[in-house]
Amino acid sequence: MNYEIIIYILGWIVMSLIGALPFYLSGEIPIFVDAWFEIVSGFTTTGASILQDVEALSKCMLFWRSFSHWLGGMGVLVFVLAILPMAGGESVYFMKAESPGPSVSKLVPKLKNSAMVLYAIYIGLLVLEFIFLLIGRMPLFDAICMSLGTAGTGGFGIVNSSAGDYTTYQQLVLTIFMMLFGVNFSFYFLMLMRKPKEALGIEEVRWYFAIFAVSAVVIAWNLTTVMGGRPLMNLHHAAFQVATVMTTTGFSTTDFDLWPELSKSLLVVLMFIGACAGSTGGGMKVSRILIYFKTIKKELAFLVHPRSVKILKMDGKKIEHTVLRSANVFFCTYMSILLLSVILISVDQFDFTTNFTAVVATLNNIGPGLSVVGPAGNYSGFSAFSKLILSFDMLAGRLELFPMLILFLPSSWRRN
Repeated sequence: MNYEIIIYILGWIVMSLIGALPFYLSGEIPIFVDAWFEIVSGFTTTGASILQDVEALSKCMLFWRSFSHWLGGMGVLVFVLAILPMAGGESVYFMKAESPGPSVSKLVPKLKNSAMVLYAIYIGLLVLEFIFLLIGRMPLFDAICMSLGTAGTGGFGIVNSSAGDYTTYQQLVLTIFMMLFGVNFSFYFLMLMRKPKEALGIEEVRWYFAIFAVSAVVIAWNLTTVMGGRPLMNLHHAAFQVATVMTTTGFSTTDFDLWPELSKSLLVVLMFIGACAGSTGGGMKVSRILIYFKTIKKELAFLVHPRSVKILKMDGKKIEHTVLRSANVFFCTYMSILLLSVILISVDQFDFTTNFTAVVATLNNIGPGLSVVGPAGNYSGFSAFSKLILSFDMLAGRLELFPMLILFLPSSWRRN
């Protein structure tokens, strides 16, 4: 298995090195580390950019940035499995890594068929969004690139204002489809199989939309009471930013770094939560957060009633010990990488808010953070060393941490 994982990770690294060449050879991003950072951000669907003037790029390079989101959204390896009969294709490991989260299973008996189902849903939603954007009179090139970026929950905009200059209708379409692409794709599969009861019974999906709704309302209220303005327009911008942060897409309609502290704090919390497992979104995943809260509730109940026996369940099924152990180890590893990365990039002398949110935004594959790396800023000011650290964080976040860490184990390179 070590051999497979190493090939898998090296494949992502080589793919990123090759993907950076168009930027570098065209001279549009003349520094290779910057070109590497940009394409890693694209393939990992992060949306963090070193570009100070996006509109200075040619349409060819703008399309390549957006297309990298589409490729990385469901995973290049799943794409290969979907179209090529590969030896050993029955292993579900790659599907778990490419559709990240604490519990991902095959939708149909064969992995290749599962990949085909996933891509059918993926492309179907993409085409639907593209049509709705065209109906709203978005320019054809913009509609193509924004649809690709939304589908991969990536966030590379093709204009300097990201999504700020688009109409209210177009922004609403983007909000809806960002949320749809952040849903566990098993939900769509069950709906297609005419099993609505099972689909609606997915606990993670229900909490995903509940968190979105509550967060959007709280931020809209905070904006109205502190900054004034029309409540409905505040709700519109709040819903867009909650959707883009929670699904780790990274588009923006306004500079939320200027929002009140409550709103900014809530957005940072949503950066950690992320989208659903088995979606194109990043973050820790709603399902893991649910597991953590269920575990806390169980421990509190045990303190009150030491003799009681409480079984943790998700969607009416027992949560296996291996899943709990995996979630706990993931959290410890996640926090270790986050803290170490913040310390390492501090050598560039940026303020703590910039450093902390830069790591959070890259590790969770979100893109914009706060302060220097806010919606109106970028990552160009970081040194080459820090850009490499943040690139590692993007890859680690996209691939669920552990595969990247295996590269640093000496035993992984020994022959069995």
